[in-house]
Order: sequence, then structure tokens, then C-alpha cells
Amino acid sequence: MKVLLVEDEKLAADRLEKLIRRLEPQADIVGRATSVQSACDWLEQHGAPELAFLDIQLGDGLSFEIFERCPLQCPVIFTTAYDAYALKAFKLNSIDYLLKPIEEEELEGAFKKFHQWQGSRAANSTAALPLPDPMALERTRLQLSRQYKQRFLIRLGEQLHAIPVEEILYFWNEEKATFLTTTAGRRYLVDYSLNQLEELLDPALFFRINRQQMLRLESIKNIIAYSGSRLKVVLQYAETKEALVSRERVNEFKAWLDR
Repeated sequence: MKVLLVEDEKLAADRLEKLIRRLEPQADIVGRATSVQSACDWLEQHGAPELAFLDIQLGDGLSFEIFERCPLQCPVIFTTAYDAYALKAFKLNSIDYLLKPIEEEELEGAFKKFHQWQGSRAANSTAALPLPDPMALERTRLQLSRQYKQRFLIRLGEQLHAIPVEEILYFWNEEKATFLTTTAGRRYLVDYSLNQLEELLDPALFFRINRQQMLRLESIKNIIAYSGSRLKVVLQYAETKEALVSRERVNEFKAWLDR
């Protein structure tokens, strides 16, 4: 099995190669590239391997560009330090993705998927090659390049204070105004609606449970089953009314908690 590694961090590449050799002794690491350009150069010279490991963030761009600039007609396993939420599309559109630091058990599972595909390919020569879907790549490219709001400027009398999102527990509406509560239990008025905050904040960190409230995972003390198939969330410093996850958002809320 000929394998290509595309990884710009030498230590990460060395560790991945060591894990591959341990789990797949028959694997032949035929090449290592450290950038989009060097990967394309290698592919143009040697052709496609049987399997490629692609780090998403490379020194000269995202590895998605490899698919645009040169043909890569082989199964792909993505490696990345990014949160799985941002990369959920790859579960269906590649062999697998692995979050760094790569665990041996996860890599073993990825190889199992690869061999399962090989088996189906041998039984049916027309079996589809598990290449990433271009639209999925584009959606994820936008997610990775997007800059979410990192802090909020708060006015206290004549003074201005910047509050990092890491210090915010939740946002809520009250009498047509929007407030936030910090990890210190302080409450501040903000100049954004919850609809605007949904666009500005990283959805991996904040979740809007209903029309009036948006919270961060760290704000939750407890979750209780409630009437009407809803959930009641007990919050830190809960000066607001009951925090109820609306019925239509319960499944999505559970999925958010389980990431």
C-alpha cells in the first residue's frame, strides 16, 4: 500500500509515520510533502498513491487547494487540529478525518474504513472512490477561514471594557434589550440582538436554546427533563427566568452537547 503524507509539521509527520508503520507494516510511505505546492509537485511527478493523509492547514494554504490545482485520485484521510464540528462534512466525503494529536485507536479505525472500501472496490470495480465532495470542501473552507467575534466592548459610565468571549456564560433578551453574564456573575448590556450574535459567535461554543437565550457550555450546572418534550437548563448565576430548550431545538442541543 503506497501512502503519501502531506504535513507541514515535522514532529507530527514523524509521529504519524511511526503510527502507520506500527499499525500497517505493509504500508510504504512513498512520499512526504509539506505544502500545497510540494504536494502538487510530487503528484505530478509520481502520480496518485493508494492513500493520502492530508493536514488541512499548510504553510501556503489549505490542503483543499490540492484538489483544485492537481489531480488527486485516491482515498484521503484528513488530519487537523480543528474542532470536529467544523469538519463534520468529511465523515461522509472522505475515508475519515483525524484530530490532532492523532490517537493510535483513531488511526486504526481509519485504516479499517480504508480496508473496507478496498474490499468493496475489489468486489465491485465500479464502487465510488471516496473523494471529498467539492461543495463540502467549500463549505468547510468558509468555516475554517471565518473569523468569529473574540470580545465585546462594554461601556461602564465613562469607561470602556473589552470582555473576551471566554469570560461570557450566556446572553439573554429582556425588555427588548440584550444582556450578557460573565463568569464572575456580572451582567452587562450589549448592542447586539440574539439574531446578530448567532452570526458573530462560534457555534461550537455558543448555542441558542430558545428565542430569548443563548448559552455557553460552561454556563450549565444541570439539565433536567421538562414537560412537553423540552429540557430545563440550570445556569450559573441564573438571574433570568427559566432556561428552557425549545422543543424544536432539543435534538440539536443534545447533538451540540455530544460533540
